Amino acid sequence: MAKQSRTKKSTKKPVAKRRSWWGLFIKLGLVGAVLMGVFGIYLDGKVKSRFEGQKWALPALVYSRPLELFPGQKLSYQQMLRELQMLNYRKVGDPTRPGEYSAANNRIEVHRRPFNFADGPEEARPIALTFEGQRLKKMQNAENGRELGYARMDPVLLDRLNVEKREDRLLVRLEQVPPLLITALLTVEDKDFYQHDGVSPLAILRALVVNIKAGRTVQGGSTLTQQLAKNFFLTQDRSIWRKIQEAYMAVIIDFRYSKDEILEAYLNEVYLGQNGSQGVYGFGLASYFYFGLPLGELTADQVALMVALVKGPSFYDPWRNPERAKERRDLVLRLLANEGHIDRDTYEQASDAALQPIERGRMGYGRTPAFMGLLREELRERFGAEFLSQSGIKIFSSLDPIAQHAAEQAVQEEVKRLKANTRRDDLEAAMVVSNWRKGEVSALVGGADPSFAGFNRALAARRQIGSLIKPAVYAAALANGYTLASPIKDEPITLRSNGGQVWKPNNYDRKFRGQVMLIDALAKSLNVPTVNLGMSIGLDKVVDNLKRLGVQQPIQAYPSLMLGTLELTPYEVNQMYLTLANQGLYQPLTSIRAIQDEQGELIYQHAPTATQVMEPEAGYLALYGMTKVVANGTAAHLAARFPNRVMAGKTGTTNDLRDTWYAGLDNEELVTSWIGRDNNGVTGLTGSSGALRVYSRYLDERGVDSLELTVPPGIDQVNFAVQDGVPADPRCEQTRLLPAEAARLSGVRDCYQQSPIQQGTFEQPVSDWLRDIFNFAR
Repeated sequence: MAKQSRTKKSTKKPVAKRRSWWGLFIKLGLVGAVLMGVFGIYLDGKVKSRFEGQKWALPALVYSRPLELFPGQKLSYQQMLRELQMLNYRKVGDPTRPGEYSAANNRIEVHRRPFNFADGPEEARPIALTFEGQRLKKMQNAENGRELGYARMDPVLLDRLNVEKREDRLLVRLEQVPPLLITALLTVEDKDFYQHDGVSPLAILRALVVNIKAGRTVQGGSTLTQQLAKNFFLTQDRSIWRKIQEAYMAVIIDFRYSKDEILEAYLNEVYLGQNGSQGVYGFGLASYFYFGLPLGELTADQVALMVALVKGPSFYDPWRNPERAKERRDLVLRLLANEGHIDRDTYEQASDAALQPIERGRMGYGRTPAFMGLLREELRERFGAEFLSQSGIKIFSSLDPIAQHAAEQAVQEEVKRLKANTRRDDLEAAMVVSNWRKGEVSALVGGADPSFAGFNRALAARRQIGSLIKPAVYAAALANGYTLASPIKDEPITLRSNGGQVWKPNNYDRKFRGQVMLIDALAKSLNVPTVNLGMSIGLDKVVDNLKRLGVQQPIQAYPSLMLGTLELTPYEVNQMYLTLANQGLYQPLTSIRAIQDEQGELIYQHAPTATQVMEPEAGYLALYGMTKVVANGTAAHLAARFPNRVMAGKTGTTNDLRDTWYAGLDNEELVTSWIGRDNNGVTGLTGSSGALRVYSRYLDERGVDSLELTVPPGIDQVNFAVQDGVPADPRCEQTRLLPAEAARLSGVRDCYQQSPIQQGTFEQPVSDWLRDIFNFAR
């Protein structure tokens, strides 16, 4: 009996244990299910916040001005070719696709890209251009030969501001992506993308078989959705837990969003290379990074390389590992051909093509640090420090790449020559180019090395402006009763300050002429007549006129002000001369034309505002006087170099030849150039032997539009007596014909026997004129 009882007990215990284990498993399963459900809710919230919020912080895109084309425009064949190169248009035999051009015998056919300009989108357009010298002679529709009166090119992408420290991307929409790229990506990375639910068991099994056969991991089983989940939310760890999260999130993403939404997010998120410290993310930016082209213009071989890089951008880097990259690219092409996505001819042509990536990190123009410094400063002043934190804005600037290139070349080449001539290796330079009619900055160079992103002398180097101040003094006099013929004393003068200091200004040539006409004193940049003139009208009027012209800083009202002790930057000088160029009409300089938000909607449009700060008659007469500076004055070098062209300008030199300036304009552009040394040391150069030569070199490349002065009502041509500047009859005495406000003049005096011209009356000897051409003018 005892044995039987022991046997019964032993047979009942295991059944109880099995029941208790099953209960535990069920309980643990329920707990696990609840936890997974809670975790799923957490992951779902995480996915939703990222997908339905702002996925990426996109940089602000900065564009140049669009090149406007019209018959007669100052634009040479070579300049147009350079513009196309900066835009990365491809030269072909017969341009049939946007982004292509052909060129031969001063004729260029270009298929302009479509672009969403600040004032609205424009479709692609074929244009034929014919050039003659430095002019665009004729413009036609390349398809039907019809003559065109106006067209414009797409702008150059200059830079991207506020780029994240670790990530950089250029957002593209799915409809902007070439179908071949999508096909290649799905063929190589996820064949079943449109069939699976975020995770593909077939892909996992297929990868497992391939890896077992190879004896190593050669193929992954992750879908594009899983890769997106990993890139968006997870680390690169190869742990099981990370894979579980990745799969779970992929299922959630696939459930919540359409396949096209997922694919578009992947195309913009995938890592495709490294540009210095910043990762290159998304196919949109990678297209520019590797080829300098919009994604829609990639050829079959370029598309294949983009897809090849997905597997390992560093391993298949086309700059460091070109053979490896080409092998992987050709594999992608082979898969496309095998699947019937490209024909045999396309495959052979693409696989034979060299990789040919652009210079690493170039990605467009991107060499204008001085201008970009100005743009950032203006954005901060207009919109506040936080403006650039907005995602994906587009800034349409006023920068003219053709003018910028000419300015950079002029500064680099001329400074190199001047360094050799003066044996001063530390000469520096700055240049500001503006469209004086629009009040826009066209180009900016901040130093002898234009690509250097350090100290920007165009904006920050405030130096004495020397004789550049004289047109402001003469304009004030012309607004206060003087004429271009008014006689000005050129005799020794002594001025004593309140502190007892004595100042005796002198002319550059140390000579005195007794008296000179006002227009000649300006043209020859004579110091003593200028001081006499300024003291005659009053220092307060000179200071007031400088402020009207646009000088913002406080001005010390000392007599030496008339000879340029005022300190300004090249940019501030350009602003002052802009008002003179517009005959007394002030408008603030700008570098911004328009701004669009991330959706392409216009949020800012520059509206030019102009204020008449000086009588237009006085402004015109001062500008007319500045044309004589070029015709036969201190800038006569320009008249010799560009004959039959009307230009206006003014040279400037400071004490001891420390700073050399020139401000000059033709019918379109106003240029301020400066040469000096950062330590304020002697340069050994005058305005005409230094800064003027930089401007002259700029015009060699840019060309000259002869200045056409607008004569205000009330200005007539009047004969003035050379002897005393009074309106006179040319039949009776020696006179000069000059513009003047006729209503303010006394009548022409009666004839009388002409007395001898006073000794010292200004006449320009031939030797002085020649000397001015060859370097020695003020």
